[in-house]
Amino acid sequence: MRESEPSTETKVEAAEAAALDLANVSDDDRSAALRAVADAIEDAADEILDANETDVAAAEEKLAAGDYTQSFVDRLTLDAAKVESIAEMVRSVADQRDPLGETLEARRLDEALELYKVGVPIGVVATVFESRPDALVQIAALALKSGNAVILKGGSEATHSNRVLYELIRDATDEMPDGWAQLIEAREDVDTLLGMDESVDLVMPRGSSAFVQYVQDNTKIPVLGHTEGVCHVYVDRDADLDTAADVALDAKVQYPAVCNAVETLLVHASVADEFLPDVLARYDDAGVELRGDDRTREIAADADTDVDVAPAREADWTQEYGDLVLAVKVVDSLDDAVAHVNANGSKHTESILTDDADRAGDFMRRVDAASVFHNASTRFADGYRYGLGAEVGISTGKIHARGPVGLDGLTTYKYYLEGDGQLVASYAGENPKPFLHEEFDGEWVPGHLSDS
Repeated sequence: MRESEPSTETKVEAAEAAALDLANVSDDDRSAALRAVADAIEDAADEILDANETDVAAAEEKLAAGDYTQSFVDRLTLDAAKVESIAEMVRSVADQRDPLGETLEARRLDEALELYKVGVPIGVVATVFESRPDALVQIAALALKSGNAVILKGGSEATHSNRVLYELIRDATDEMPDGWAQLIEAREDVDTLLGMDESVDLVMPRGSSAFVQYVQDNTKIPVLGHTEGVCHVYVDRDADLDTAADVALDAKVQYPAVCNAVETLLVHASVADEFLPDVLARYDDAGVELRGDDRTREIAADADTDVDVAPAREADWTQEYGDLVLAVKVVDSLDDAVAHVNANGSKHTESILTDDADRAGDFMRRVDAASVFHNASTRFADGYRYGLGAEVGISTGKIHARGPVGLDGLTTYKYYLEGDGQLVASYAGENPKPFLHEEFDGEWVPGHLSDS
């Protein structure tokens, strides 16, 4: 903790107070604040890059010592184009529809007795995230747009980058309720945060399954976890093999250090002899380290190429490499592909490549994952690409939110009942008045029955 820095408890309490006010700030004002953030990020690009250079230099020392991987350093690194994309992401969030005050359902219980289900913020959300500094901005932007106060805890490897970005956000949103965004930096602050279940409404850890499990085991706060992406691409017997090769390559090579990159390629046995030699050579040319089952290695050897395919270990089928490493397996049927995915995947993103719509539908219905694609790269699993503006993470759970979590995942709802003096006694007893329970199209307007 920096000298004179408020305690974690003080920061959380400030966020809790700010959340009550932020929930009632207009969408115009929240969106204007986000556009001010985007402008501030662009104006301070050199300052951001200087801070990031300090973090990257320290990370590269640990890379040389074998403590970090290259993919870890890649996730940490910013450049001018990345800073510009961060600013554009913030503007994209500002342009999203307002999720607050939206009438989700309207039901007439009786004449002049109307029930409305209306979107509202969750309150105080906390997130602990990995090395990517842009994650801080994504999460803060989505929190502000959805009317939530936010507690941000990034990794120590990005301390300088996160601090500069946080201070830019704080200063650019000085007209928002004071304390709506808070930054905590020390590892011990996380345990303090996890104990404040009466003040924090949701915690969103982004990291390994072990870390998410640690958070779940050490808090009473509801947890929306973002864990590993052990993603698969399955090349079916009816795939267009040229298209399949392009998609499979994109899913690994376009950016291997992220959770939606493919980690295992499955290939139907009937097309493996034709498909694998070319695609393995393309992976090899791109610098991908290949690990295969016995049939994959046999096909590679028979093709008389210089491609080296190491024997796959059992652990490779459940591994998130986050790097230019790929496991490859030949399967005998679509059933085998589905069984392998469900047994070894992380419920993140899966893809089938086939021209048979029935087989595609079968795979997509049976695979248990937050996102399942047909003839598309797993790299499309992203809040921005889904049109959500950004994401606070990709939830692999099934409660509250699933897949890329955008604004809707940061809201809940209230029930508002508009009446005209009705009594429950009228609907009970020997001759109760019946309820209508009629759905209707309508937006909640406070007191409209009294005004009519």
